[in-house]
Amino acid sequence: MTRYPGLLRTAPLQGETTSSLICRIALRYGMEAKVLRACWKWRNYPPGHEGGGARADAEVLLNPAGRQLLADMCGVEEAVLARALPSWAEEDAKLRAEDGDPVGLWRIGGAVAGPVAFGCRLCTARRTGTALRAVRYAPRWERVCVRHERWLLDADANQPLEHLDLRGLPEVVAAQRRWASVARRSVRAGAEPERVFALARAVVARWWEQAYGWEREVIWPRRLHLVAGGDAGGDLERWRIVGRDAVVFPEVVAVAEALLDPGMAELVWVDSGAGRPRALPADGMFCRRLGEQVGRPWLGPLAATDHGGPLLAWMGSVIRLRRGAGGPPGYDNDPWWLRKEHQAATMAGQLRVLGKEKKAPGSGTMWRAAVPAEQRRLITSTIDSAQEQLLQLRGVHSGPTADVARRLLRGLGHSAGLIENAWKRIAVAAVNGGVPLEEVARWVNMPVEVLRKMLTTGGRENSG
Repeated sequence: MTRYPGLLRTAPLQGETTSSLICRIALRYGMEAKVLRACWKWRNYPPGHEGGGARADAEVLLNPAGRQLLADMCGVEEAVLARALPSWAEEDAKLRAEDGDPVGLWRIGGAVAGPVAFGCRLCTARRTGTALRAVRYAPRWERVCVRHERWLLDADANQPLEHLDLRGLPEVVAAQRRWASVARRSVRAGAEPERVFALARAVVARWWEQAYGWEREVIWPRRLHLVAGGDAGGDLERWRIVGRDAVVFPEVVAVAEALLDPGMAELVWVDSGAGRPRALPADGMFCRRLGEQVGRPWLGPLAATDHGGPLLAWMGSVIRLRRGAGGPPGYDNDPWWLRKEHQAATMAGQLRVLGKEKKAPGSGTMWRAAVPAEQRRLITSTIDSAQEQLLQLRGVHSGPTADVARRLLRGLGHSAGLIENAWKRIAVAAVNGGVPLEEVARWVNMPVEVLRKMLTTGGRENSG
């Protein structure tokens, strides 16, 4: 490998962003990164976070002269950089320079070559001799540094942590090792590993949001406190966002493994009535077995009644394929197709929402702290009743026209009444919890005075 005289050699890390490499070169020469970057002509400005601050996941694209300059600076051949840096060969019309000057263009890493995460500083020191910050492209199923027992966090969020300590969570490290075999199984099954992982992650992320109401859940709280350094209570909402992917990773791998198991798909078929179609039961064998596989025997009925979620959508696709009723190939009969509304929210997006909520009076109050348990149970019961009524209407399509229409309209009327009761209860709970009435009125698309009168006259009933 060529060594350039008079230059300090800086080897790239596999999957590193070009921007990260430039920063490490600058530090090797004892200068600020912006000073070194002045060697290129830039067509735009570095991307930043809302409210200020540089993005750690910022990426740069370089023209041929710019790539040659970078190779000279780090003292390695261009072929080596091409193999290591995913953005190396990316082109853009704005990079064309007739005079052959080195030119650079700023981008956001996630839009160039996929999710971006911080690298493990201990691994960087072992590889380069210096424990500097590095930023790498890394899918979310490769975020555990097994050697140093660390979870490597997304680099696109405006928060200071680069990793979470997993030394007290061997099950998370073990899940990283197990994922390799799950990925191989998905390939053998003709499914893309990234799609299988995304679906399993969406299923578990939805459970994570519901877990506040799971009185028997003890596994995730223990893990969350551990990754938070012993106690997440002081800033629980932020830790629930930052720590989610690490905390739920073993369950994501377990769910992915279960969804790839033909035996589990057979249980879905049996639960659906096989040749005699029926509504999926709350005590179905598939969800009960799935709960057992994630270490929660009590989870089955909760998962089975989570209508409108990614798990039920997957089950529906499996059933349609088995019945041959899915029509031509497409999303409706593709078990691994994940609807946009089912995709797990990113850490960056959740932190932005949390920051905005904390600026609004009352909106940072915890739902479980602001809403009494009895009122929460009434809201949940009302919503469940409405869902059950609507599900029952799916089968009302046989008989004389007048009878079917009468049953549908009466059923829809009853469901509408339940839904109205539920939203009134939720509105009362939100206002009592400190959310401004004007905000609640905007959410329900109703004039403030009308909502105030409605909640005043029916508040006692709805809050009880």
